[in-house]
Amino acid sequence: MTIQVSHPSTGQTQAHIADLTNMSVKPRSLWMDAWSRLIKNRASVVGMVVIVAFTLLALFASVLAPHNPLQINDGKGFLPPTWIEVGSNGKASDPAFFFGTDTLGRDVLSRTLYGARVSMTVGFLPTFIVIIIGTIVGLFAGYRGGRIDNLLMRLTDVFYAFPDLLFFIIVMVTLRQTYIGQLLNGLFLLFSALAVVGWVSFARIVRGQTLSLKEKEFIEAARCMGATDTRIMYRHILPNALSPVIILTAISIPGYIITEAILGYLGLGLIPSTNPNDFFITSWGASMLEGQTAINAQPWLLLAPAIAVSLVVLAFTFLGDGLRDALDPRLQGTQ
Repeated sequence: MTIQVSHPSTGQTQAHIADLTNMSVKPRSLWMDAWSRLIKNRASVVGMVVIVAFTLLALFASVLAPHNPLQINDGKGFLPPTWIEVGSNGKASDPAFFFGTDTLGRDVLSRTLYGARVSMTVGFLPTFIVIIIGTIVGLFAGYRGGRIDNLLMRLTDVFYAFPDLLFFIIVMVTLRQTYIGQLLNGLFLLFSALAVVGWVSFARIVRGQTLSLKEKEFIEAARCMGATDTRIMYRHILPNALSPVIILTAISIPGYIITEAILGYLGLGLIPSTNPNDFFITSWGASMLEGQTAINAQPWLLLAPAIAVSLVVLAFTFLGDGLRDALDPRLQGTQ
């Protein structure tokens, strides 16, 4: 910017405002603004780091695991972890087995790493399914309104009335020995059970957002310009309704991980594999079930998967809280 000032005695022009074009500043998008607030939340950053770390552990478990999780080491059952020289059962630790071994001599650390595959998959994949179902139902119900809205919401109420955990237990017990129950070592049935009732919360959230947004001026302007209902729903309403969906996603994932751990602890989760080439071999819930019977001889058989579940659940909880603060417009003036 060039500024010249006019000298009163000489009459020469020394002041006028010129060329202000270089002062223009490109505004940040709402998503970039939310991201900048999210990364300022230390708990959320720690949560993201933990989530990424466990995701990488799950993907590269076959490379990072020091032993085959199914390998039985004769005479090395119930070895204590390396930081305990002699366990309560009188056995000495072995540096080759950092977390010790289970009753059959299988490495606890390797089985914990492989168990991350099941828990992270159960966290992400069913959530992706319920987001799609819930978003479609909620968007369609809220935009159409009338009888369609009433019918879909009554259907939602029916599914919402099911006690989630009891429903999962009934489904797993009833269909576990069928062909569907054997797919993916029982995970397909678990994914389906989670999806049947999990979409309800997303449908309600998206419906509420749609009812509010469809009366806004920019939606009326889109209608006047000839936009179709489908375009209005998916190009104008849905992007503006994503904030609560993202928050609910981060909150729902740890719930699914805990559900899988509970079902595995009850013996209704993943069907243990005997093939070392399988992607899903064991789960944290199944490991806790094995460790519960050996809590005195080898406590780390139970503690290792329990701590892993706790870390992942806390990480997603911290991330969900951070997303809520970052995406809530009422908090923008206080950040």
